[in-house]
This record gives sequence, structure tokens and C-alpha cells, in this order.
Amino acid sequence: MLDPLRKALKEDTLVLPEAFTSARKSIVTLLHKLAGKLDIKDANKRDTVKLRRGVYLSDDFKALWDRIKHRTTYRVQFDNELLISRCASTIRQVLTDAPVTRARLRFRTATVLISQGGVDTKQTATSNFVSMTEGDIPLPDLLTELQDRTQLTRRSIVRILTESGKLDDFKLNPAQFIDVAAECINRTKRQALVDGIKYRRLGQTADGSEIYAQELFEQAELTGYLTNMLEVTKSVHEKVVYQSDTERSFAEDLEKNTAVKLYAKLPAWFKVPTPLGNYNPDWAVVVNADGTDRLYFVVETKSTLFDDALRDAEVAKIACGREHFATIADGADAAKFVRATSVDAFSKHW
Repeated sequence: MLDPLRKALKEDTLVLPEAFTSARKSIVTLLHKLAGKLDIKDANKRDTVKLRRGVYLSDDFKALWDRIKHRTTYRVQFDNELLISRCASTIRQVLTDAPVTRARLRFRTATVLISQGGVDTKQTATSNFVSMTEGDIPLPDLLTELQDRTQLTRRSIVRILTESGKLDDFKLNPAQFIDVAAECINRTKRQALVDGIKYRRLGQTADGSEIYAQELFEQAELTGYLTNMLEVTKSVHEKVVYQSDTERSFAEDLEKNTAVKLYAKLPAWFKVPTPLGNYNPDWAVVVNADGTDRLYFVVETKSTLFDDALRDAEVAKIACGREHFATIADGADAAKFVRATSVDAFSKHW
């Protein structure tokens, strides 16, 4: 869908031919469904961000980059028996705290309205919920459903469900049981992957592929929209391209803090491999805390430090990132990986 049409939908200024005026409501409703989110990026406001060469070529930035540039590979070890036991325990606990409810039906009646503009419906009555008995519910293929959603073997799934002691709940509400069981298994599996991950720093290669070369800052163009750019002076780029209010505030406070020597918003090409997909940390920072010593940090900024408020995959990737940077750490002045919601919280690590 073209941006001019999205803009007209967003501003409610869509103009239709006179022949379709009577069907305007139906047409607009359909177009909204097709358009999805109506956030419009103006291509004219897209800009390329230049390097600040004074920072990029400084000894401090080279020292920072030398501490975080190394790539790693990983392997995962986990006990399959322990995974099955934990999955069963999680399902048991979740369904004990929030039991499966019987499937219920609600009936609605409506009249069909046919006009030149098309077909529309108008609801005329709604019934109360009616609980369904177990014999009325067609049972789906439980093992196939869970195998598709969790990628575990059928044998493992059978053991998990049997050991959970909650298999009888499946008959009460098959859809709800499958959703809960799949989420419990996947959440437990993600945690098992993180608990069993071991990173290894790549050895030196002839083509230099074991590191992220500092020259990538010159070779990989950084672009963004003017609406989410902040002009700065201490960054390796002349502007910070931020993705959230938390990142904008963090950059503003880094600029104001006299102990911060320089920093970089890490580009999208700077990636840490994890079993759940690549992880891109937020910031690399050099701090001159007491006027003499240099401290080096990689900082992950989120609006909250409570893991429950973040998606499981986010939490797992951050944990993998911590393990990666611990693996490449070399010496007492290695870069430290920290999580913080603000520069004030970050400063407690200096």
C-alpha cells in the first residue's frame, strides 16, 4: 500500500469517487485492515550520519574497540533428562496456579444487509456463555501440535506431559492446554540453552574475520530518520540514531556527564551470536572516573531491569551477551558488560 493512501487513512481525508460514497465506511474499514500500522516514515527526512573523526581516530576509541572487537562462537550443552523434568515441573506449576477452564461458546445472531456498496452485517442478539462438555469437543492431535511449536521429539513431549500430571486438563480445553504447554516448554528450553552455553573466542585468521574491524565504521553507512536522531559531541558519530525514549535520554545524559570521555551507539552490524538469534548490544562507553584511570563498558539499556517485564528471548539474549563479553575479557581493564536504565544507574559501576 502506498504511503499517500496510508496518510489519507491516518488523517481521515480519503476521497472516494461519488459512486462509492455510500460504501465509504466499509471501504475504509477494509483498507485499515490491509494497511496495518499507519506509522509513516518520510523518505525526505532520512539522512546519512557522518563519523566524528576526532573521536573515531582517538587513542581512547581505539583502546575501547580493541577490548570489544573480538568475535566468538558457541556450543550448547544441556541435560535432556533435566530439560524434561523442568518442562514437566513448569507445566504442573502454571496449570496449578491458573487451571485450564472449560471451553465455552457464545452465540450471536445478526442480519445481513446488502446494498450497492456491498455486504454488511448488523448484530441483533448475543447469548450467554455456554460451557461445553468434554464429549462435545473434537480433540486435535496434541503431539503433532506441540512438536510443531516446540521442535522437541514426540517421545520427549509424551514424557513431559505424563510427568506433569496435567494431561487430563487437555480434554477440558484443548486449545488453551496446547497454548500453555507450548509456552512452558519453549520458555524452559530457552533458559536451558542459556544455562548451557559456552563461548569461545575465535583464533586469528588470515582475513581478519575473527574480529569486527574498526574500519567497518567507515565502510558501513549509518542512516536514520531525522525524527529519531540526536546531535551529539562525544560519540563516534555526529548524531545518535535512537530507537526509544530510554536510548535518547541515555545519550543526552552521557553528553552531560563530565566523567564520560566518549561513547558509541553500537551499529546493527555489531552482533553477538546466540542460539535465539543475533544479539546487538546498545552502547560502548569510555569513562574517566577519577581523572586518571580509563574504564571501558558495554551497556545494555532497557526501560526496566525487571526480567519479568521483558520478553523471554530478550532476557536470554542479554544473558548470552554477558557470557560473550566475559569470554573475550582480557586483563584487569577489560570492558565490563552492564545493564542500566539510566546514566545515574550506570555510574554506580564506576
